[in-house]
Amino acid sequence: MLGSKWLVDASVAFARALGVSDLVIGLTIIAAGTSMPEVATSITAAIRGERDIAVGNVVGSNTFNILGCLGASGLAGGNGLTIAPAVMNFDIWVMLAVAIACLPMFVAGREIGRGKGLLFLAYYVAYVAYLVLDARGHDLLPKFSSIMIGFVLPLTIVTLVAMLVRDQAKAPRPGD
Repeated sequence: MLGSKWLVDASVAFARALGVSDLVIGLTIIAAGTSMPEVATSITAAIRGERDIAVGNVVGSNTFNILGCLGASGLAGGNGLTIAPAVMNFDIWVMLAVAIACLPMFVAGREIGRGKGLLFLAYYVAYVAYLVLDARGHDLLPKFSSIMIGFVLPLTIVTLVAMLVRDQAKAPRPGD
């Protein structure tokens, strides 16, 4: 916990010095820093073969963050929380898309192996890259967005369908 606190504090200080908005800091540095204990717990559980603990930790943490933390923050905020238009225009849709993308993996194979884990990690890196490019108003943002929408999104859909079909083909049939 102390390491996470130091990481978050130092990263926020650097980000603010570089002029990064509080929204981007919250969506990246704070989110990653406060999740480090869950990451460590899940990795340790997976290495020890306690996969149910790893999955339960992630699902439980996210459920608590969305419902518990957001609910408590809304109560403590007095007049509630104002949601930034940028969140409503992009980040909420990314969160929804990720949740939908998880469904075939959870329903079909009920397993997240190295390939799927690498895919999730790569998408997180792409999401953070988008946030940074957008926050800096970088010239590469339109090209990056076009590549993500025109190439990566269709490739993801094809990959998810292929995983679903493959996992369904490998699944034992009733009576086998």
